Amino acid sequence: MQFTYPCPGCRSTNNLHDPDCRFAGRPHHEVEKAYADLLSVLSGGPMDQDELRAAVRDRFGAWEDLHVRALQSLESEYRVEVEEGHAIEDPEAGLIEMVPPEQRRDELRVPDRDPLRTIYEKGSVPGSHDNAVFAMVAYYEMVGFSWPETRELVVDWLQESGTWGRGGFEEASPEELVDSKRHVFETGYGWKEKAEAAKSVIDRNL
Repeated sequence: MQFTYPCPGCRSTNNLHDPDCRFAGRPHHEVEKAYADLLSVLSGGPMDQDELRAAVRDRFGAWEDLHVRALQSLESEYRVEVEEGHAIEDPEAGLIEMVPPEQRRDELRVPDRDPLRTIYEKGSVPGSHDNAVFAMVAYYEMVGFSWPETRELVVDWLQESGTWGRGGFEEASPEELVDSKRHVFETGYGWKEKAEAAKSVIDRNL
């Protein structure tokens, strides 16, 4: 699955960070290196945080806040995991290990955090369709699905959630609707603002 090394502060994938990003001014190759440092060490097998920190320092000469935040970003995207019931920032988290691609793919098919979880579970309603479909396409792009996978997943969601059956679309089919949002995927827009707007309409109507 695709990985664009997003800034762990603002999710930018180039040198242009958000103005209030804690990593503003850091060139993107430094962001990429922080991720690469972590993944190259973890590819050797599970280890706890102390071992990971020491290994990165020994091999690459530094362990800084960018590494810490990149590790948290990897966890939030299910690229690494710790034992159940813990989070990366927990000092007693235990072993950290890379998530196999197929396991990650299965976990990310269903968004598990609001506002996307509400959109996925309840489906969209007229008045929120544009924002909801935008958010779903942007989510799948963000977590690394290809365009064909994203298209299939969003079409399935439109049908299985009852969204398409509620009507309110100008397009003739779910496929045509999703294709009209391909620019969202190709540009890599964020999903949060659109998802929150869609959720507020859905919550008022369902």
